[in-house]
This record gives sequence, C-alpha cells and structure tokens, in this order.
Amino acid sequence: MGPSKDDSALRLIFAVGSLLSAGSPHDGQIYLIIVRMFLGLAVGAASALVPAYMSEMSPAEKRGSLSGLNQTMIVTGMLLSYVIDFVLKGLPEVLAWRLMLGLAAVPAAILFLGVLKLPESPRFLVKTGHPDEARQVLSYIRKDTSTIDDELADIQSASQEESAAAKSTSWGTLVSKRYRYLVIAGVGVATFQQFQGANAIFYYIPLIVQKATGKAASSALMWPIIQGIILVLGSLLYIAIAEKFNRRTLLTLGGAVMGLSFLLPTVINWLLPNTSPMLIVVFLCVYVAFYSFTWAPLTWVLVGEIFPLQIRGRASGVASSFNWIGSWLVGLLFPVMTANMSQESVFAIFGIICLLGVASSALPFLKLVAKHLKKSKLKVLVIARLMKHRLNKKIVNLN
Repeated sequence: MGPSKDDSALRLIFAVGSLLSAGSPHDGQIYLIIVRMFLGLAVGAASALVPAYMSEMSPAEKRGSLSGLNQTMIVTGMLLSYVIDFVLKGLPEVLAWRLMLGLAAVPAAILFLGVLKLPESPRFLVKTGHPDEARQVLSYIRKDTSTIDDELADIQSASQEESAAAKSTSWGTLVSKRYRYLVIAGVGVATFQQFQGANAIFYYIPLIVQKATGKAASSALMWPIIQGIILVLGSLLYIAIAEKFNRRTLLTLGGAVMGLSFLLPTVINWLLPNTSPMLIVVFLCVYVAFYSFTWAPLTWVLVGEIFPLQIRGRASGVASSFNWIGSWLVGLLFPVMTANMSQESVFAIFGIICLLGVASSALPFLKLVAKHLKKSKLKVLVIARLMKHRLNKKIVNLN
C-alpha cells in the first residue's frame, strides 16, 4: 500500500481501538493495556508516515510552513481533548473516563474518511510504475505547472537511484559511513525533543499544579487548557516565521529559553526560599510557548527533510521509534522522580537536557550533516532542480 492507504488503515485501527478502550470490562486492566498498546502502534506508525508523506507532497519552499500547519492541527486536537476532559469531569467517574477514551473514535473516523480522498505521493506513483498519475498529482499540488515535467524527471531519476540502491540497502545501511551522520542528526533531534520534558508537562500538569498549590488535581484541569491554548498560538507563530528563519537558529533559541525556564525556578527558589510555588507553573508556560514554535514542529520538519530517499523509510521509522521511546520513558519516570525529589530538581534535570540539545544544534554538528548531504548524488540532483527554481537555500536551511 501507498502512504495514504497506510494512513487510512492506521486511522481505522485507532477508531476501533478507542471504542474497545471505552468498552473495557470491569477489572479489565490487562485488556485495556493490550488495547492501548495496539493504539500506540497505530499512533507511532502514523507519526513516522505523515512527515514523510508531507515531505514528498510539499514543495521545498513551503515544507516548513505546511509542517507547521500539521503541528497546528495536532495541538488543536490536544486542546479539544483538554476541553472535553474538563467538561466531563463532573460526570460519574466510570462514565467520565469511558467517554474520554471512546470519544477519540470521532476524530479518528473523520480522518479515516478524509484520508480516503488523499492521492498517493508522486514518488510512490513513480516507484510503482504510474508516471502519468504522478504528473496528475503534481498538477493538483503545484501552482506553477510549467515546472512539473522537470520535477517529475527529477523524481524519476531519484527513484531509479533508489531502486538501484535498494538492492544493497538494509538496516545496516543506516550506520554506514555515507549515512550515519544523517541518522544520528535525525534520531538525535527526535530523541532530544522528548527528553526535554515536554510530555511530562502535558501528561502531568494537573499533578504539577497540585504539588505546587496543595489543591486537588481535579480542580487544576483548567491548566491543560491553558497549555493547549499556548501550543496552538505557538504553532500559528511558527507558520508565520517558518521560512524566515534558519532551522538551526530556531532550535537554538527555543532550546536555550526552554532550558532557562526549567533552571531559573530552581535558582530563584534557592535564593528566595519563600517564593510562591506557582512560580514554577509560570515558567512552565514560558517553556511551552517556546517549545510550541521551535522544537515541537521543527523535529518533524527535519525528520521529513534530512533523510535521502534511499533510507527515508527506515530512518524515519527509527527516529519516530526513539521519539516515542523517549515519550514513554518520560511519562513513566516523571512520577517516580517527583516522588523522590523536589519538582524544582526534576525540572532542573530537564533544563540541562534542553541545553545539551542546544549544544548539539549550535556546534558544527548539523553543518557536518549538511556537508555530508552534499556528497550524495541524490542531493546533487535535488539541488540542481532547486537552483533552477531559486529554492536551493530552502531545502533544509542547515547552513
């Protein structure tokens, strides 16, 4: 199946899984865990598939902003889920959590029906021997139709090289001298995004506020909504600036402010012990604001852009896997860490990780990746086309 058909199957799995979760039997913890594992597989596969599909469908000069639009839709969905949780909190407990899980089937069903209308990517159509259909798809998604033949020729050249390379390409290719820097960069960015602690905030903000204020977590369900609004506004800001700033500049700026947002409450609390415990919540809002227009969208932009076609499927899958492993570990370890040390200390650890992420993007590492990319014959083909359309400086913006 092609990318769009794969995505429709994943949405169907998610819709069915959501309904099965809502129908969990009494004392059915094992049942619910198994169902949620299947849901996790669907979400993880989609998180790898969608960036690759968008990268293949979008023109290079619009790739950043279109990926930002994808991020806006994701965080809007998160905000809606927070609002629904807040509305349902007054219902009987059993009914409330069943509805919270079951209502996820509604957007999944909408996405399933919508994805059925999506065309396959030109790259997939060329690869499967349908160049005329690929040309037709390009005519739908390119404003300047005079460049379609040139772009199709480049896709065919890249596809031929990919097919030739596929015979000698394996999982071991990802760590070969030719590609290892690209894989390290893509997987590193995806991993850093999670270990910077964003999901600790999104998963546990009611408990964080409870520990800071002493009030019940149920009374703090408004805070996820506030975080969701900040995420949506940040994603809209990213769309506005995506093609105006270098990727590395945004990663560095975002990571630095995010790290300071975690570290400053610890420093202030040490200097002024009587400071309001809500100070940490305020700084977390600053963290979310900068995360929302830097590391949140840019991670998947880079994952979609950085890998050559020969390794894109495998490499994107590895990057997505490490991202979700990080999400799982952060979600698992955060309650344990806060139970054994102060919240300020836990967030200080996340702050240090954020600054390490800044170091990886500020040092010449990504420049080395860009230099390595230029050695690729495939990269030369793409650069030649982009130079012709005066878009060469926007393919990755790593330099």
